[in-house]
Amino acid sequence: VIGEEFTKENVCRLAQGLADYIKDQKSRYKPIIVGGDRRFLSDSATFWIAEVLAGNGLETIVVTRSAPTPFIMHYVLKNGLDFGVEVTASHNPAKYNGVKIIVKEGRDASIELTDELEKYVERVKTPRCLSYPNEYITTLKNPFNEYIDDVLRVIDVAAIRKASPRILFDPMYGSSVYPLTCIMYSTRCTIDMINGNRDANFGGNMPAPTEDTVYDLREGVVHGGYDLGFALDGDGDRLGIIDNNGNYINANQILVMLYYYLHEYKGWKGGVVRNLATTHMLDKIAESFGEKCFEVPIGFKWISAKIDEVDAVLGGESSGGLTVRGHIHGKDSIYAAALFVEMCAVIGKQPTEIYEELEEKFGEHYLLESNMRFTAEEKERVNDRLFNERQLPDFLTKVEKVSYLDGCKVYFENGDFVICRFSGTEPLLRIFAESSNKANAQVYIDDFKAFLSIR
Repeated sequence: VIGEEFTKENVCRLAQGLADYIKDQKSRYKPIIVGGDRRFLSDSATFWIAEVLAGNGLETIVVTRSAPTPFIMHYVLKNGLDFGVEVTASHNPAKYNGVKIIVKEGRDASIELTDELEKYVERVKTPRCLSYPNEYITTLKNPFNEYIDDVLRVIDVAAIRKASPRILFDPMYGSSVYPLTCIMYSTRCTIDMINGNRDANFGGNMPAPTEDTVYDLREGVVHGGYDLGFALDGDGDRLGIIDNNGNYINANQILVMLYYYLHEYKGWKGGVVRNLATTHMLDKIAESFGEKCFEVPIGFKWISAKIDEVDAVLGGESSGGLTVRGHIHGKDSIYAAALFVEMCAVIGKQPTEIYEELEEKFGEHYLLESNMRFTAEEKERVNDRLFNERQLPDFLTKVEKVSYLDGCKVYFENGDFVICRFSGTEPLLRIFAESSNKANAQVYIDDFKAFLSIR
């Protein structure tokens, strides 16, 4: 929370801990790129971090305009850096801010690394700081060209230009404005924008592209006669889509369509990676191709690692993020949006039409989610009952197996599933359920709620 945990003192302590860790590695020091989104204090915090790194004799590159997380990851990857830092709280409410640590090859920092960094931060007494300007800090005012060119290099620009769609873009007051509009203009799309100014309060809404937060985009697409609408979260790594009729295209549907398109139309052979709480429709599509769908714990680092391990076509999660083989190792909804435009242009159909055809082949899949807040006492009780004693509700559907890889996931013999787990970022208990019948998915959620006695 800004002003409580997110303070200059704490950000500088984190930067000092990072500097101490880097210097203890006894390797040649490489520059560290630091950027931030459009949240309150993000721009200031980038310089707080840079000044502490400079105070420790570490060369730092500061992005002086708002930068989405995918760009920082791309810069680390392309320039062979060991670390990057992004100041953001991603899709969370405006009262929050935070710091993402990016490591070699543009990956999310591992749990092992962040645990180690916490130990370094705990030992910090007084951060060493060197005020800007100084010899260790350089600035980048417009660093996006290489990132934009790399995206344009891998999408079918000619197909998009031929289709020349009209697109309405809602960056949700976030940092993806410049790179996505540049890419769309380069492909000769007509692109208009809403909520493109900087507003640290995000218009009073959550900067997350969910079905409940894209009302303005839906209305604009329908009444303006647009072909597509895109909404990206505050730091550009989550995507929501509206079709020409105002239908919301969720993250699971985006994943399903893009995997099908890349495999069948672009000839990219290989499996697909999803986390535990993402649609099993991907499994059926992969099986139809003679490929495999790989299931990993929640957390995008698991997805990117598995993509590398098995050379999968793409990987993603139901919360709205994905990446594609050969691109960065983290979520990138700017690239995903461009690829989605290409898909519609090449196939020549609206996304809802494409998805309905896939449903005819692989069946309907309804994935529902319910989030519940809890007290410390409730968390202890739920944790004990669900994960220590491993008790389960008396489901009417026959259970095939149960996994405790990340939370508690129940696989049913009919192909349905339900998963219950604690959020890693908020005091929430999350329950996801998928079924070919929407009512059945809700029953699984209700059964878990009744069993755990949390509203």
